[in-house]
Amino acid sequence: MTSLSAHRRCHAAIAVLFWCMTASVAVLPGAPGSLLAADWPHWRGISRNGIVNESSHYHGGDWPTNKPLWSARVNAGGSGPIVIGNRLYTMGWKAGRDYIYALDTQTGQVVWQQTYSCPPYGRVSDGDKGLYSGPSSCPSYDSSNGFLYTLSTDGDLACWNTTRQGEQVWHRNLYDSYQVPQRPKVGRRRVRDYGYTTAPLLYGETVIVEVGDDEGNLMAFSKKTGERRWVSESKDPAGHTGGLAPLVVEGVPCVAVLTIRNLLVARLDAGHEGESLAEFPWVTDFANNVATPTVLNNSIIISSEYNQYSTARIDITRSGARQIWKQPYASGVCPPVIHKGHVYWCWRGLYCLDFQTGKPIWRGGVFGDTASCIVTSDDRIIAWGRRGDLVLAETATRSATRYTELARRKNLMKNDAWPHIVLADGRLYCRDRDGNMLCFDLKRSASKRQP
Repeated sequence: MTSLSAHRRCHAAIAVLFWCMTASVAVLPGAPGSLLAADWPHWRGISRNGIVNESSHYHGGDWPTNKPLWSARVNAGGSGPIVIGNRLYTMGWKAGRDYIYALDTQTGQVVWQQTYSCPPYGRVSDGDKGLYSGPSSCPSYDSSNGFLYTLSTDGDLACWNTTRQGEQVWHRNLYDSYQVPQRPKVGRRRVRDYGYTTAPLLYGETVIVEVGDDEGNLMAFSKKTGERRWVSESKDPAGHTGGLAPLVVEGVPCVAVLTIRNLLVARLDAGHEGESLAEFPWVTDFANNVATPTVLNNSIIISSEYNQYSTARIDITRSGARQIWKQPYASGVCPPVIHKGHVYWCWRGLYCLDFQTGKPIWRGGVFGDTASCIVTSDDRIIAWGRRGDLVLAETATRSATRYTELARRKNLMKNDAWPHIVLADGRLYCRDRDGNMLCFDLKRSASKRQP
């Protein structure tokens, strides 16, 4: 009989292989190759969990200590940036067109840009148009060929060759291809449809997108040609979440997404692509399942405001989904971060819960509805919210019983800080929904403080 430890080693090896297949990597812009630990190649960073293998570079006093390294304008949108080597890629909208930008991370100057015709909202969108406009989905980068994948609010799924100044490789519009209807009313309140918001996920030779069509909630397309490869068994309409979350369940590679009705876990293994491994009911008024599910092993943390107003831990096995705990604390937008036995998120306050039990540990700070956060290698939390409040706080590893704020820079922007904050190679990138972007060099800031 095979030992339990051998099973665990096998599952660990499969998990590592799965991570390698889903990771997008690059050494230098235009030069596909192996991953740099400092890169941020897709939604939520290199490990897709909001945890970075970089220090906050905090040594007491003000933080950051210096002015921004540079500022730039990349037009309207909630799309978070990604960083590969010395290139930053992001999206913005202006005057009836989407723009794809490649910026130099040292200077903020535009290296190249591409553009195409696009409305500021999805063609069947409804509601809250004073709060957003332009692209919301984060780009994804493929190390094997230097291709960049983007998704507009109006369903333009496109592939760009970064080795050729962003030359378009292929394009398809999801509304045109599948006649995707407006999202239905769910919950007790009126219809909301924000168009396409969910970042594409690269897996193997495919790019996976939450389409939300009656043919399938998820669809996978060839990374090289854009041809459709498979559709999911689930036919739920799309949710409004930030991204898809890969995981391995008892050796089976899967992907998790919050649809408009469920936490869906679909299989990705050959011959079973798109089959539903598990579903857990989760319906939110306005279809606002915005915060991306966060994965640790076979556990998934989900959180939504409105009629749910709760955060839950759901464990997934081949037998289905089981709720481990549910607590009356919510994240409206910020994806939770699981770190050293704790769950963190920033939504009106910075929260810390015990991962095993869901017990609240502490809450503190003044934040608005717009917020994102990451955890650094020196056990600190960087939060970005309101209209440009940049905050550094201790994790529970350093401050076990109370919220401890170390530094705060206020009102750095003039509009909502919807786009997710990014830390890559010691540089912190902050953006608002108007497209104003600031870059802080934390390493240079720290060196100035050293005697």
